[in-house]
Amino acid sequence: MSNRIAGSIEINSDGSRHPAEHCRGHDHATRLRRLLHALRPHGHDATESIEAVEENSDAGARAANTGVRAADAGVRAAWVGLAGMLVTAGAQLAIVAVSGSIGLLADAVHSFSHAVTTIPLLVAFRLGRRAPTKRYPYGYRRAEDLAGVFITLVIALSAVLIIIESIHAVIDPRELANLGWVLAAALVGVLGNELVAIYRIRVGRRIGSAALVAEGHHARADGLTSLVVVVGVVGVWAGVPQADAIAGFLVAVAIVGILVNSCRTVVRRLMDGVDDGTVESIEAVAASVDGVRDVGRVRARWTGHRLEADIDIAVDASVSLERAACVADDVSDTLRHHVRHLHQVIVHLRPSHDHRYDPQSRVGHG
Repeated sequence: MSNRIAGSIEINSDGSRHPAEHCRGHDHATRLRRLLHALRPHGHDATESIEAVEENSDAGARAANTGVRAADAGVRAAWVGLAGMLVTAGAQLAIVAVSGSIGLLADAVHSFSHAVTTIPLLVAFRLGRRAPTKRYPYGYRRAEDLAGVFITLVIALSAVLIIIESIHAVIDPRELANLGWVLAAALVGVLGNELVAIYRIRVGRRIGSAALVAEGHHARADGLTSLVVVVGVVGVWAGVPQADAIAGFLVAVAIVGILVNSCRTVVRRLMDGVDDGTVESIEAVAASVDGVRDVGRVRARWTGHRLEADIDIAVDASVSLERAACVADDVSDTLRHHVRHLHQVIVHLRPSHDHRYDPQSRVGHG
C-alpha cells in the first residue's frame, strides 16, 4: 500500500509535492489575458487597476531586449496617467471658479476622484506584495479590499456633491460667465483623457500589458463625459439656461452607476464571494483533466486582486501515488491557465474505488 493512494494528499499550486517531484514540463509564467470591450460601462474596480500595475512589472522579462525595462515603463505609465488626470481636473476646476458651470464641476470632480483613487490602489498593491508574517500568515492582500472601501466612499461623496449642486442649479438657474472658457475646459477634458488613453495604450502594447491597454480604453471612455459638458454649453448658448445643470446631473448619473458597480464588487469580496460562474468554471475545467474520476467540494475566494481556490478530486484508487500526484499537478496547471485571476490552487486527492466520489470517504488531512 505504500505506493498506492491510502488517504488524502494535498497539492499546492506551486508544484511542491511528495512523492513525484517532476511529471512534465511547466510554464508557470504564461498567463491568459482577456481584454474586455473598451467602451462598456465600468467601475473603479481595484482588480483591473492593480492588475495593470502588476502586469506591467511582470512584462519586464518579455521586453528585456527593447533596451527599456518594461516594469519601469509600466509604473511610469501609471504615474503619468495619474498626473495627466490631475492636471486636467485642476484646469477644469479653475474655470469652474470663474464660470459657475455645474456641468464642468461634475466633470472635474469625476476626473479628480478617478485620479485620487489611483493612489490608495498603488499603496495597497505595494503593501499586498509584502511577505506573510506570523501575525498575518495569509499576507497583506486584503489591503486592496480596504482600498476598495475608501474608493467607494470617495465616489459616493463626489456623486452627492454633484447631485446637490445640479438640483439647485435646475431649480434656480444661474447666469454663467465665460462660456467660451467652459467650452475650452470641456474640450481640455476630452483631450486630456484622450492623451492619457493614447499613452497607456501605446506603452501597454509595447510591453505586452493587456490590462494597461484596457485602462487606456477606460480613460478614453471617461473622456466622453466631457462631451456632455460641451453639449450643455451649446444648450445654454441656444437659450436653455438649465442645460448646464442637466449636463452636470447626467454626469452624476454616470458616477452613480460607477458607485453601484464598485459597491457590488467591494461587498462581495469582503464577504468572500466570487463572480457568478466562477465555481462552475473551476469544476468544469478540473473535470476535463485526464485521470480525474470526479470533482467534489470546490471553494474559491478573492485575496486582493487574485483568486485562491481549493478543490477535492477523486482518482482511481489503484494508481500509484506518483501517477495520482501527476493528475493533481495537471489539475493545478490547467486551472491556473484557464481560470482568469486564479493565483493559487490547493488540490485534495481522494481515492475512488467504484467510479463514484463519496465526500464522506475523506481520510487523512485536508
